[in-house]
Amino acid sequence: MARLPYSKATAGPNAIREIARVLGAFGCQSFGTMTDAERGVMIVAFKWRDQQVHIEASYKGYAAAWKRENPRAKDADALEFAKKAICSVLRDWIKGQTVAVECGVLSFSSAFMPHMLLKDGRRVLDAAENAGLLPHPNDGPPVVALPRR
Repeated sequence: MARLPYSKATAGPNAIREIARVLGAFGCQSFGTMTDAERGVMIVAFKWRDQQVHIEASYKGYAAAWKRENPRAKDADALEFAKKAICSVLRDWIKGQTVAVECGVLSFSSAFMPHMLLKDGRRVLDAAENAGLLPHPNDGPPVVALPRR
């Protein structure tokens, strides 16, 4: 069985500090992180050139994947580990997107549009999903994990 990405992550708060450093160097006017415990997500919010962005990552989703690879683990342990791992996932994703924008590989909009806030406070992604503009996640081809090196 393939090892779950970030299954050895330990950075936790250090990854959050790195996100702040990356966003500051990128030129964000404001940024921060928060947890929505009810939905089980970590949110990174930032403002860049008057564009508000809210990126959400589900630590509950990661905990479920971790439990599949560690079935004897307690649910509480899976959740605690996932809260640390998701920080590293977010750090790497944000670093990758900001580098792509800085290097001219992607525009800011193409990198972050799903997570940009509309005037009514919803993310573009949420508005598109609510309007039925996106295919249902189960309508596409199955996701196949690539072999890890």
